[in-house]
Amino acid sequence: MRKIVLFVALMMAGAVVPAKAQVVVDMSLITCKQYQEISKTDPDRAIVIASWMGGYFGASKNLSTIDFRYTKRNTEKVTDYCKSHRDETLMSAVEKNFR
Repeated sequence: MRKIVLFVALMMAGAVVPAKAQVVVDMSLITCKQYQEISKTDPDRAIVIASWMGGYFGASKNLSTIDFRYTKRNTEKVTDYCKSHRDETLMSAVEKNFR
């Protein structure tokens, strides 16, 4: 009986496969609605997305510095903007609100 329990336990352990997380994200396709959902369910991922957006648009303006006051302001402005423009892409919202 003990061997059967051990066998079943080993089989169950082998059957547990961790879910694969999405590792490649096309940032141009994320909508404001999706960003809001991510902000609620996975705040760490939302921070990464906001940081990437800040870097992307900073680079498009040839900026080589980070002003943390604007980083916070921009994130808040985009988040507020997205509340009333849920179907718009996040990149479009950032373009309209980043400074």
